[in-house]
Amino acid sequence: MEDSTPSPPAEPPPPPLSPLIMAVIGVALGLGLFLTLGGATQLLNAAFGIWFTEIFIFLGVPWVLLRAAHYEPLGFSGARSVALAPAAFGFGLGVINFFAFVIPIQYAAQSVAPQWLRDMFDSSRIFEGQNSLELAVMLAGVSVAAPVCEEFFFRGVFQRGLLATSLSRVSAVVVTAVVFSAFHMDPVGFVARVELGVLFGALRLYTGSLWPGIMAHSANNVVSSALFLAARQMGAEGTDEQPPLKLVLLLSAGGLVLMGGMLTLARWFPVLWGPRKELPTVTLPAPSLARLILPWMLAATLSVGALVLLDSRGIHLSFVDMQHRLPKLPKDASEAQQAERAELLRMRDEVRGGRLPIEVYEEERARQARQASEEPTPEKQ
Repeated sequence: MEDSTPSPPAEPPPPPLSPLIMAVIGVALGLGLFLTLGGATQLLNAAFGIWFTEIFIFLGVPWVLLRAAHYEPLGFSGARSVALAPAAFGFGLGVINFFAFVIPIQYAAQSVAPQWLRDMFDSSRIFEGQNSLELAVMLAGVSVAAPVCEEFFFRGVFQRGLLATSLSRVSAVVVTAVVFSAFHMDPVGFVARVELGVLFGALRLYTGSLWPGIMAHSANNVVSSALFLAARQMGAEGTDEQPPLKLVLLLSAGGLVLMGGMLTLARWFPVLWGPRKELPTVTLPAPSLARLILPWMLAATLSVGALVLLDSRGIHLSFVDMQHRLPKLPKDASEAQQAERAELLRMRDEVRGGRLPIEVYEEERARQARQASEEPTPEKQ
């Protein structure tokens, strides 16, 4: 007589890759795609490129790797542990940290770095020539997409991989922060982003969840975006003026006091730290690599196709801007130079809206680029 007792379900196969190997492969793939595909899409359209880079590189690459290695992505990265109190605590720390550490560190870096280096890595120039809709999309990408996707990539996968080695927890957080900052390719802001990476990594480590770090990342970007918009409203976003040192020190001192208060509050109310433990790693059967990659590739291809279809004039203008590069106007530029540059931006808007032939803008842009190349600069002198 045959035994009719059902057999227990088969155990999923063990992960084929260790967390460390997966983290290293993820960083290598992410960097290669970031420099090529991400850079190309941001040159075509900065607003579109930000979202494309975050979703398809910083989220898509580690997601595919985790599923291919039989890991459940949300649980492995710590994104499944969601609690309101730790998330709010992370957001508050992100705001306070901006004033306590980011502002003084960036002030010191801006003071030490030569003018040509500051101009070369002036991230505010990405906002030039953007209409209101594109500006809103970019700010949303910086405040929402970047915190979620980059924290998933760096703290959820890379830092988790380093923690599986003989490195100490502090070393894993610091190494992840350095790699995180290096990906931004901004030597002037390098130290400030390392400090931010340490904060995000520490939150991931001590709360057992990815969300406090995501919220701290978002808070930092929201505050910096708000300050950018305020400067833009006052017409000062393109100046090189540094805030007074006394103001920087005052903001930093106030931030440090508030930071101490927040950490003391967390000692009184441990719920702010959340569970403070990792959820057990869950393994899942994985589909074939082709089935994992194909949906991401199809979505990326369709999104680029939609951009080309809907914004062909904007893409053409981006190529014109790349062909005829204009340096940033110095703060002592004459009124005539400022008027010329303002007229060029107005002309660009007219071309973008189809109210002016693109050849007119290209001719004027080329003329201003030639004129700028012939003018003496401190570097040439």
